[in-house]
Amino acid sequence: MDATTAPHNIPAEMPKYGEKHHIFEMMQIMLQELLIHQPEEPIQFMMDHLQRDNDTVPRIFLLGPPASGKTTIAMWLCKHLNASLITLQNLIWNEFSVLALKAVEIFEANQVIPDWLLLKLLQERLTKDECVSKGWILDGLPETREQALRFQTSGICPRHVIVLNAPDTVLIERNLGKRIDPFNGEVYHTTFDWPKEPDVQNRLLAPLGISEEETAKRLIEYHRNINRILPSYPKILKVISSDQPCVDVFYQALTYVQSQHRSNAPFTPKILLCGPTGSGKSLQAALLAQKYGIINVSCGHLLKEEVAKNTTVGESIRPFFEKDMDVPDQIVIRILVKRLSEQDCICYGWVLHGFPRDGDQATLLENVGFTPNRVFFLNVPYDSIIERLTLRRTDPVTGERYHLMYKPPPTMNIQERLMQHPEDSEEKVKLKMDLFYRNSSGLEEYYDNIIYVNGDQDPYTVFEFIESGIIMPLPVKNPS
Repeated sequence: MDATTAPHNIPAEMPKYGEKHHIFEMMQIMLQELLIHQPEEPIQFMMDHLQRDNDTVPRIFLLGPPASGKTTIAMWLCKHLNASLITLQNLIWNEFSVLALKAVEIFEANQVIPDWLLLKLLQERLTKDECVSKGWILDGLPETREQALRFQTSGICPRHVIVLNAPDTVLIERNLGKRIDPFNGEVYHTTFDWPKEPDVQNRLLAPLGISEEETAKRLIEYHRNINRILPSYPKILKVISSDQPCVDVFYQALTYVQSQHRSNAPFTPKILLCGPTGSGKSLQAALLAQKYGIINVSCGHLLKEEVAKNTTVGESIRPFFEKDMDVPDQIVIRILVKRLSEQDCICYGWVLHGFPRDGDQATLLENVGFTPNRVFFLNVPYDSIIERLTLRRTDPVTGERYHLMYKPPPTMNIQERLMQHPEDSEEKVKLKMDLFYRNSSGLEEYYDNIIYVNGDQDPYTVFEFIESGIIMPLPVKNPS
């Protein structure tokens, strides 16, 4: 496109299709692979890459000191994600690999396997179909910064890096009780995780190098190296305390590896905030508009502005306001189309609240060409909303707004003159909430990829959650 002709009239379907199918990320990954592998036939290379369709499979480095539980967590993740587990042991004990036989000789001679040989073994393993199609988890590697740099320059780049952490005293105590099942590699502990089956108990073996002195030496070596490894993975790193129940560590690790990293794709936010009256939509819209410069579009405010300006449309709205009736959808949509079509909304994006409120209105909005690319539902308990709204008061002298529980008036004189807005009466609040819940199911059925938010917490905590839902790419849906 010629930049001098901007702004471009790009069809709305193009960015929508691009985000839904992750086109930008796909091109970014292909370019990265081209630069790393530098194939002689780049077109064929890209075609082969697309046919593999493995851009979202797990590629995880799991690091941690001795006895931090990384092998157990790695095995659990592999079972849950259906990925391949790669360890130093199963890399070298591969009878079908000439390189592995050479590594075994070095290992049995109590020598350190050279980094170049370790890299060759890893590259050989990662080309296997199971790793290509299902992904992999690398347990305990890289061990040094030099290994990390070798991996990076050869194109072995993880999507997520997890580092387990715990006090050395805890790790030494754990290591002394460690036992391994030689049949399947499962790790047990004499105190914390002893198997119930007598057959398993009888065949467990104490691994080499678990004495207190040997563990302390390994911990010193680990701490010396890990601080030089971590700067290699600044944006994909998650540190998890392993000094907690193993199940908790696992679920924290699983949550992280299933998350998607922030996308660099060009993106114009078109945000819809849904929720009952009093759920905080107006505040969240204002916070988003303030931080990101997007346009705050309140349907209720637009209608009131038209009435205040005494426009032709405003005159048609006034009778509905006076009779406390809903404004017809066709009038509302005319005003919305006019506002969302203005240049600031086109350039900076928008956050809409107050419309649509049911499936029919959502259909109407899409039919006129406006489809949100992020939809948030603010969920707040019934009692909390009653408490939020019915206790609001306004000072008629200063216009200051108070809340009898969260922001009480500073003096008795002010409290005596406070007034309640008629719309905040308990009866009217309940009517609005009942109406919302009757219609919300239609909205939920209409929109895909709804992000549900717990609105019954600190407003800035809610904002952080909404913010993360905006800057992260939409989840990839697996074909059924």
